[in-house]
Amino acid sequence: MRTAILMLSIVATIFLSAQQAIAKTVEVTMTVVETQLPVDNEGKQMHEAWTFDGTVPGKVVRVMEGDTVDFTLVNPVNSAMNHSMDFHIAEVDVLKEFASIAPGETKHFTFTARLPGVYMYHCGAMPMPQHIANGMYGVIIVDPKDTKNYPKADREYVLVQQQYFPDTSDTAALLENRGWTGSLINGKMFHYDPVHDGNSKQVLEAKPGERVRIFFVNANINNPVALHPIAGLWDRVYVGGNPKNILYGLATYNVAASEGSTFDMVSPADRSTNVAIVDHAMGAAMRGAITVLMNKPDADPKKGRGDQIIIR
Repeated sequence: MRTAILMLSIVATIFLSAQQAIAKTVEVTMTVVETQLPVDNEGKQMHEAWTFDGTVPGKVVRVMEGDTVDFTLVNPVNSAMNHSMDFHIAEVDVLKEFASIAPGETKHFTFTARLPGVYMYHCGAMPMPQHIANGMYGVIIVDPKDTKNYPKADREYVLVQQQYFPDTSDTAALLENRGWTGSLINGKMFHYDPVHDGNSKQVLEAKPGERVRIFFVNANINNPVALHPIAGLWDRVYVGGNPKNILYGLATYNVAASEGSTFDMVSPADRSTNVAIVDHAMGAAMRGAITVLMNKPDADPKKGRGDQIIIR
């Protein structure tokens, strides 16, 4: 009996040591950039943008389950506003790690990405709705260690949806959901939809029969998103992006404000097809929340891979 207990103890020690050896520390630094960015494909409709590193959304942070994120936020001295960082995967102290910093200050903290999934990050400085509406948000993907129920994708794309408020200074309107006139996908209306906007020059691409994985985050200030692939089905929906939370064979899945989830789609292998990924709330779709996925034999081999999981 003692021998059996000793063996179990040795095995457990080896297992824990292996886990610790696999886990790593990922250093992430972001710098606040307050600027002007276009919200249309033509580049004429400019909007005040408070950003992480100058893009909307901010850069994709990708780590493995169990990794430690060593994060630094820099708010330059020439910034006009206080800013902060709120990672939805971080289990920390909201009054310490997530506290805002003034221009000229730097914030540093660490956290463990304990659970796999796809999570929003955003500025939490007050007034928070204004900071988010001005573009201070992004995605952190925590890849699972256990991939038994998580088949390898042929291509991956990140899509982030946000309501567009031309006047973000009216914080009362933001709270009451008044005055939004567009839906942004990765920072622009009809960003990947040349069908409804002739100035759109980009679409998502895959080959027929490939498994396409969409990491989706709803960065709307208030509205949920009814995510639906027109002319397709969601083969699997990983609620929260966690492979332990799987739904099979859905046409539409509702994503709450600030929620992230992962969506798999497999197109017919015997023909070329086009799919429109939309927010089926028509007020959002027809204001910009439509993304075209072209499944064709000559799909760009770079798209949906490496740094092309988010197309700028």
